[in-house]
Amino acid sequence: MGGQYKITGDRYPRMRPARRRGRLAVVAVACVTVLGVLGWGTLQLIDVFTGGDKATAVGAAADCPTARASAAPAAVKPPKPAQVTVNVFNATTRGGLAQKTADELKKRGFRVGEVSNAPKEYDKKIKGAGLLLGPAASAKGSLAVLGTQLPGAERRTEAAREGAEVDLLIGDGFKGLAKPADADAALTALAAPQPTPAAEKKSC
Repeated sequence: MGGQYKITGDRYPRMRPARRRGRLAVVAVACVTVLGVLGWGTLQLIDVFTGGDKATAVGAAADCPTARASAAPAAVKPPKPAQVTVNVFNATTRGGLAQKTADELKKRGFRVGEVSNAPKEYDKKIKGAGLLLGPAASAKGSLAVLGTQLPGAERRTEAAREGAEVDLLIGDGFKGLAKPADADAALTALAAPQPTPAAEKKSC
């Protein structure tokens, strides 16, 4: 270089070559690319595992149908006392119980049929408060209504029995019919509709 400026001495400023900068840039880009690939691969692995769980959950949900409301069975309305005919039999050694009990049942609205001593097969053989007998169809009807008047009595149905009448056989433990208020409350509860499940649940 000519002119008035001359370089003297054996030292001079040295500049970094442009090629080294280019290499650094290439290395930086490569590192970023590698990190990006690793991150993407990690995300893919996570998706694979979590995706399998979701698929299983979806499959389970498909296999498990939504709970469906079950049709409520038609409630059987019990008859009123005036629709129930009761035969009253005394199976004890105490006289007059059958007639006295029949009169009380009549006051409470029941229809009274036969009033007599108990047949030999039951006479002096009932240790409890009493025994209620009726046809099979009366189990949830007239027999249940009569049962509200004497809660401690045993109930039995006879499959071969015909007709709609029911029997009240007074036993040795008989102390009287239920109090009118208690009997009325039992009748009200019997006539109340029973709750039914709104939906049918299924565990999956």
